Amino acid sequence: MAQRFVVIGGGPAGNQAATTAARLGAEVTLIERDIVGGAAHLLDCIPSKAMIATGGAMNEMRRAASMGLMQVEAQPDFDALRTRIAAIEGRLERSVRSLLASQGVRMLAGSGRVIAPHEVEVTAADGSTQVVPADVIVLSTGSRPRIPDWAPIDGHRVLTTRDAYPPPVLPEHLIVVGSGVTGVEFVHMFSAFGSQVTLIVSRQQVLPQKDPEVAAVLEADFLGRGVRLFKGARAQGLELGEDSVSVRCDDGRVAKGTHVLLCIGSIPNSEGLGLDDVGVETDGGYVVVDHNCKSTVGHIYAAGDLSGKLPLSSVASMQGRKIAEHALGLHAGPHRHIDYEKAASAIFTDPEIADVGLAEADAFAEGRKVRVTKVPFSASAKALINDDPRGFVKIVSDPATGVVLGGSIVGQHAAELISVIAVAVTAGLKVTDLAESLFVHPALAEALSDAAD
Repeated sequence: MAQRFVVIGGGPAGNQAATTAARLGAEVTLIERDIVGGAAHLLDCIPSKAMIATGGAMNEMRRAASMGLMQVEAQPDFDALRTRIAAIEGRLERSVRSLLASQGVRMLAGSGRVIAPHEVEVTAADGSTQVVPADVIVLSTGSRPRIPDWAPIDGHRVLTTRDAYPPPVLPEHLIVVGSGVTGVEFVHMFSAFGSQVTLIVSRQQVLPQKDPEVAAVLEADFLGRGVRLFKGARAQGLELGEDSVSVRCDDGRVAKGTHVLLCIGSIPNSEGLGLDDVGVETDGGYVVVDHNCKSTVGHIYAAGDLSGKLPLSSVASMQGRKIAEHALGLHAGPHRHIDYEKAASAIFTDPEIADVGLAEADAFAEGRKVRVTKVPFSASAKALINDDPRGFVKIVSDPATGVVLGGSIVGQHAAELISVIAVAVTAGLKVTDLAESLFVHPALAEALSDAAD
């Protein structure tokens, strides 16, 4: 008899777990209450990148004169942009649904709750319920934006990220609270659209978890665009006027604008899943998992944002695949577990930022000996052809063995270029492997070979 595999949550983790399990012969049921493809993915990640692409196109048009073209002034059309985003989301959801259906996955619309170790109750939008038996349960319910008590969200002047794809109107002056990945991406996109932007930075640099040299490039770009930075300030309250908003900081400073956008993290969607009743341990709302993404209950797994690991779609998808393989017996012997420290990530600002593996600052903080080589894109023929020589490639390697340990890229197409270093880190390649590779000329990727040389 086929294993009964029940997945609660249809984001990247749930979809991958479901399709992989189905291919391996399981009888799979996927439960989703919102949008197949994942709310965090299709309602956060995809819209933000679509807006960034539009803002990037506007920036390119502003630079037309430097490329030997007549200058053209572009203005954002939020109605058209909203239609474009909806079309992208719809197409991706249809694609995911088609893939699931092709694998024989049964899809149920509603909210899932574990009511017994091997039973999941599904509540539909009309209140009706049904119970689905399960040999394996995968929890992949994602997360939602964190909202502090002092922020009266109204979807008009006080926004969460999901109110801003795009907002009802273009903010004249947007205050962004939070300088992590999401925050800086919004600073980039709205400054590109023409908004004045103030960024409240709780630490002494934007992107506090990133390489200071990387953060410095982005800060310089922001300042060049006229972005105001409130460094070392933590927002703790706000006041709404008739056509304005003021954000009070803990150091006494006040940021004034027309709109405020909160980008201060997320919280897991673990309420109402019945986890305590069946003995699944949580920590701060996240499900505690081992290296196989298995919870404290042997046949119940968690993946994606709910697992408390890296909140990346790529990581979630890998977790989903690994869960299906482990639960269905493919990992009875030795195999490669997910190494979260080797996950590549990117920030879609202008310039783009991407990194993977060991960071230079972390290596020095740990007292670890590393070799760091850096090549600026100003030395790249392709970057000069593109009229964008900003940024650099940095490679971190072991001085004794030459093995590539990590790297950072700032510049055009960094999110694509980092994949080369990611493969090197995962496969244990040496800098000589990169230096002796014959890359295309002229291409930005040549900087990777130069940095490795």
